Amino acid sequence: MEVLRRSSVFAAEIMDAFDRSPTDKELVAQAKALGREYVHARLLRAGLAWSAPERAAPAPGGRLAEVCAVLLRLGDELEQIRPGVYRNVAGQLHLSMQSEPVVTDAFLAVAGHIFSAGITWGKVVSLYAVAAGLAVDCVRQAQPAMVHALVDCLGEFVRKTLAAWLRRRGGWTDVLRCVVSTDPGLRAHWLVAALCSFGRFLKAAFFMLLPER
Repeated sequence: MEVLRRSSVFAAEIMDAFDRSPTDKELVAQAKALGREYVHARLLRAGLAWSAPERAAPAPGGRLAEVCAVLLRLGDELEQIRPGVYRNVAGQLHLSMQSEPVVTDAFLAVAGHIFSAGITWGKVVSLYAVAAGLAVDCVRQAQPAMVHALVDCLGEFVRKTLAAWLRRRGGWTDVLRCVVSTDPGLRAHWLVAALCSFGRFLKAAFFMLLPER
C-alpha cells in the first residue's frame, strides 16, 4: 500500500508540472513516465506482460494522458509507414539480450545517431518507438528487468540531450501541436525524416556495436 501511495503522489506531482513551466528534473520524470506508458502500450499490443511498480496510469483527460496518447498516435504512423523498422530491433542490431550494458549502450548509440543532426518531435517519437521495440524484445527473451533499465536510460538521454530543447518549447505539451496541423505533407515530412535517420543507423549498427579486439 505504501508503494502505491508513493506512486500516486509522484504521479500527481508529474501531472501538475504539465500545467506550468517544468524544470529539467520534472521534464526527465515526465519523460520516464511517458516512456513507461509507451512501453506498456506496446507490450500489451504484443500480448506481453510487464510489471512496473512505480507506474501509475495517467488520469483520463489529464495532460499526461493527452501527451502520451499523441506520442502513441504518432508512433503508430511511423510504424505504418515502415512496419519492419521498429520490430525485432535487437535482431536488426545483432544484440545479445543477456547483457544489460550491451542493450543500454546500443539504445544510447541509436539515440545519439537519431539526434546527431538536430532535434525534432518526429525524432523524439522515433526514440520512444525504438525504446518500446527493444522493450518488447527484452520481454520476449525473458529479460523483463532490462525494460526498467531502458526507461531509466531514456530518462538520462532526455536529461543530457533533450531537456533544454523541451524547456524552450514549454515542455512535453508542445507535441500536441503536431496533431493540430491539417496539412498531411508537414506531418509526413517529419515522419519520413525520423525513419530515414533511424534507418541509416541500422545499416552501420552491426559494425559500430562490435566489441573491440
